[in-house]
Formats: sequence, C-alpha cells, structure tokens
Amino acid sequence: MTQTRHDEMSPGAATIVDVHTPSRAYEVHVGAGLLDDAGTLVRRAAGGEVAAVVSDSNVGPLYAQRVRASLEAAGYRTAYLEFDAGEQNKRFFTLVPLLEGLAEAELSRSDVVVALGGGVTGDMAGLAAALYLRGIQVAQIPTSLLAMVDSSVGGKTAVDLEAGKNLAGAFFQPSVVIADVGCLRTLSPELLADSCGEVIKHGVLADPELFDALERRPLTSMDVEDPAFAQVVARNVAIKRDVVNADEREQGVRQTLNLGHTLGHAIEAASDYALGHGSSVAAGLCCVTRATEHLGWTEPGTAARIERVCAAHGLPTNTDLAHDTILRYATHDKKRHGQTVNLVVPSAIGSVCVRKVGLDELATIVRLGCGAR
Repeated sequence: MTQTRHDEMSPGAATIVDVHTPSRAYEVHVGAGLLDDAGTLVRRAAGGEVAAVVSDSNVGPLYAQRVRASLEAAGYRTAYLEFDAGEQNKRFFTLVPLLEGLAEAELSRSDVVVALGGGVTGDMAGLAAALYLRGIQVAQIPTSLLAMVDSSVGGKTAVDLEAGKNLAGAFFQPSVVIADVGCLRTLSPELLADSCGEVIKHGVLADPELFDALERRPLTSMDVEDPAFAQVVARNVAIKRDVVNADEREQGVRQTLNLGHTLGHAIEAASDYALGHGSSVAAGLCCVTRATEHLGWTEPGTAARIERVCAAHGLPTNTDLAHDTILRYATHDKKRHGQTVNLVVPSAIGSVCVRKVGLDELATIVRLGCGAR
C-alpha cells in the first residue's frame, strides 16, 4: 500500500494521499488552513485560466469569497455558481442551471470547476464538469467530514431520481482534492456525528486498528484541528484510495465500499432524506450485521461491537421503518442485478465479502436485522 506523505509547500504541512486510477492520477491534501492555498494547489494540478466555484446556499456564504480570493491570487478569473442546499436538490433541475452557468462564464476545455461543499455539491459540480464540453477538470474542496473521507475521492458523481438515490451519473475523477479540516468547525455536532458513519464503515471494511481507535476514543470527542484528527481523515482517504486504485468503475472490489449501503440507502430514501447519509449507513451497517451474524456469515460479537461504536458517535443503530418499505427501496438500488442484489457482508472487523443474494434472502435479512431488539 502506498504511504501518505507530507507537503512542505502547504501552510499546515498537509498530508498527501496519492491516488492512481486508470483514468487519472491526483493528490488528496488533508490538513488545516488549506483553503488559503487552494489557488496554488488547483493551479499546480489543473492549470487553465477560468475557475468556476460551485457551492450551495449553506457553504457558499462561509467560504466562497476566501476560495475565490485564493484562486484569483493564483491568476484565475473566477465565476461563482450557487444552488439551494439539501439532498432534495440533487436533481436534474439543479444540474441544468449549473451547466448554463458554466457556458455563460465561457469556460473552455482547459478550465476548471471547483466544487466547494459537502457531498451534494461534490456530486453536482463533478457531474456538471463531466458533462460540460464532454468533460473539463474539477477540483474537489470538501467541507464536510463525510465528503472528505468518502465522496470527494473516487470520481463518483450522480443525481437522484424519483426511483432512488444516485441513479444517474458518471465516473469522473477530480484533478485534486483539498480537505481543510478547519472547515469542520462550522459543522453542527449533529452533522459531524453523521459523517462518522462512513469513518466507522471504513474501519469495519479494512482496518481493525482504526476501528479499535474509534472504540477507545470517538472521533466526535476530538478537536478537528488536532493533528490526530487529520491523520484519521487521511487514513480513511487511503483506505478508499486503495480500493479505487484497484477497481475504478466498481466492477469488483470497489463494491465493498457499499458496506451498509444497500439497507442504508433504502433507509435514507424512505426518510425522504431527513436522516443523513452517514447516519443511514450506520443504521444499515448495524442492521445487516445483526442479520448476517444470525445467519452464521459474520463472526459472533461483531454486531454488538459495531452497535457500541455507532452509539458512542451519536449514530442510529436501527430503524423502525416497515420491512416492506425498506425492501421496496432496496430493490430499486443500483446494486441490484435482475433478481439478485450484491450485498456486502462483514465477515469480521476488518474483513468483508460480497454475496449475491436473492430477493427472498434479502427479505430475510431485512426481517432479521431491521427493527430487531
């Protein structure tokens, strides 16, 4: 596994995680104070003359002016495009005005879109960049923990459809990712906790030591600008990097990153996105592990450990949704293949496998894991 390294040119001596996919190689910078170095980092990675900053109505007022100032100091002409915040706006009716805005700003194929915000913004700006002029460069500047450890890395971009989450999109890798952990100071405790769902998932997926550390000290109890916090973020990025490097387009091992997502996405969609993504993944992870442990697919005691860690981070460990509602949404998931679903099953902490389960088996898993007390 490629090790992380430090960038002595960055103001906070940021940690760099190198990503090498078949379509693009890029750097993920993790540290405090990186927004003010965004222009230099984007210039180094992407070049171009125009940078269009895309953000939402929550994040834009906090950070857009600062990022634009850095980009302009690096020689860019900037444009700014903002959309209404919220998962309910991750739809085509938001995407089209963004594309029109890029055209109005006269971006060329050598220019760059800068995604400034959480996972919704990363998806919207990334997909806009993938479509505009058949693809221009995008720089991801995630401002939520969830986006830093998960959605900003790996090139998945998508919008939601009525039938479910992330059903229309493209794989489109960024040119650079800039994760300034100082941005997390403006997150509410609830949103910070929500993001920890993906962090816990990564520990269950591939890193028993990370999971042990989260058991000893919940991430929610740490100062976000503590160097140890940034190291946890960088470790999560490295876990995802290793999977994405091996399987960019989710034909094999990348499916394991969907741990907790088959039921989690169903729980999230059924709540009309009132429950956050990380919280939904945590609930889905607990539910599926309870069921698979009962079926003998998972090492005994695993579910209880995952439940304790999720609860310690303020995350849900179950759902009261009706089983038929969960099944209806789960069977519309993009991981369905005909009459089967590829379900990621934890074998033990740090080890998972992908099992092809029939829809009857999925119904059994929902019955055993969801709402069970």
